Amino acid sequence: MPRIPFVKATACGNDFLIIAASAFSGDLHALTRTICDRRNGVGADGVEWTMPSDTADLRVKLVNADGSDAEISGNGTRCVAAWYCSEHASSETVRIETDAGVKICELRSREGNRFEFRTTMGEPKVYGELAVGLNYDEVKGIPVSMGNPHYVIFVDEFPPQWQDMAAEVATHRDFPNGTNVELARVVNEHKLEVRIWERGVGETLSSGTGSSASAVAAIASGRAQSPVSVHTPGGTQTVEWNSEVFLTGPATLLCRGEFFS
Repeated sequence: MPRIPFVKATACGNDFLIIAASAFSGDLHALTRTICDRRNGVGADGVEWTMPSDTADLRVKLVNADGSDAEISGNGTRCVAAWYCSEHASSETVRIETDAGVKICELRSREGNRFEFRTTMGEPKVYGELAVGLNYDEVKGIPVSMGNPHYVIFVDEFPPQWQDMAAEVATHRDFPNGTNVELARVVNEHKLEVRIWERGVGETLSSGTGSSASAVAAIASGRAQSPVSVHTPGGTQTVEWNSEVFLTGPATLLCRGEFFS
């Protein structure tokens, strides 16, 4: 029986499995769907498949829980950095190659299996407000690219069953490759509350790129100023934006084990 070693980690409730791609010779996407199942697998929002890199300490390929590819996860990248630091005790800076470029995770603190990193997230692309026609309504939001696509909707209060609306937006024809959706409520010029619907996953407790995109959209539209504290159901992260975005937040290693494929 093939045994696949994994490490499970979480960043503000956004959980990932970290697996060496060399440990499995079959279809990574199919295995990701199986192992991420929360009833018949280990359970996670996605798998960070690790492999060697010529330009960084390691490379990761992110596959969402539904088996679809994603360019990057800010939280997932931070989870990989925590795992790497646990394996290389002297490391305080981890360079991780993603499909959205090389991200640098700088270790700020560590207490046992809990880490905090400040991560370079690159230069975002912010677009003008876009109205999206839904089945029974229309919503207006700000598209933002953090190397992956986001659509940020500002609200005064989070509407009941916002998940249904977000799911419709995420697969709307205006976004041929799908999009991540954030609902953001401005508390003050340095604080946002955010709810997140991730492409290929569904509702998540947190998102690193989603928190970054929400803060960038708020700053670009004059609703907030850097730094911005982004509060989600899973926890809080800090976003700084001048030209490049920096994301600071925690990552916790939960367990390691073997999955019988």
